Amino acid sequence: MLTRLICTVLSFIGISTGIFQINQSSEDVLRCWLSFGRNDGVYAEVKTSEKVIALTFDDGPHPKLTNRILDILDKYDAKATFFVIGKNAELYPQIIKRIADSGHEIGNHTYSHLAETNSNSEKLKTEILKTEDIIFKITGTKTSLFRPPTGYCSKSAVQMTKDLSYKTIVWNIDTKDWAHRNKTEIIKEIKNRADNGSIILFHDFIAYNSDTPEILSQILPFLKSKGYSFITVSEMLSLEEIL
Repeated sequence: MLTRLICTVLSFIGISTGIFQINQSSEDVLRCWLSFGRNDGVYAEVKTSEKVIALTFDDGPHPKLTNRILDILDKYDAKATFFVIGKNAELYPQIIKRIADSGHEIGNHTYSHLAETNSNSEKLKTEILKTEDIIFKITGTKTSLFRPPTGYCSKSAVQMTKDLSYKTIVWNIDTKDWAHRNKTEIIKEIKNRADNGSIILFHDFIAYNSDTPEILSQILPFLKSKGYSFITVSEMLSLEEIL
């Protein structure tokens, strides 16, 4: 309760600088996703018989946490997709370069963690294109994946991102690591729910201390022992099957 109160106050007074925000309610987000399908370019998981999982990380890069996560991913030969915030990418271009050079994928999470519920589609478009340009200048690669802050996406936003040749990537397993949820519960949920084509949401920019590196250090060897491999979202989309 105390952590939730602190998070709410920080979000309200703007200390988070747009990267640490209270998420849209799960019910609202779920209703939003159910309104769309693959024809709209919206994916919460991928239908595949391959034993593959996509690890995704939002809100970075962070000057310390992202590098710790990258070290762990390297240790277990796991690839991931990082949905970066443009202004953080500007601050830490060397980390963006490391992400790309290590074979991971970079996605677009707007310039300032702009939640669509707080804006309009034109402003959202401006933030997406600005972040796209930042990523390209650092890596030489144009990203084609977008993750909406808070996970909420309206019909107009989905159409706009589709017109920009983006796919909207949400998730089917939310660790809620940003809320400092009990790490034992997170590990248990992932072990019980991870399946072929799962897209798992983590964060590599979290206020205060983060348990995410420790969680990764436990789930990666466990899931590998079950035959799973960890690939980028785009790689997993290429494996989609009509089952």
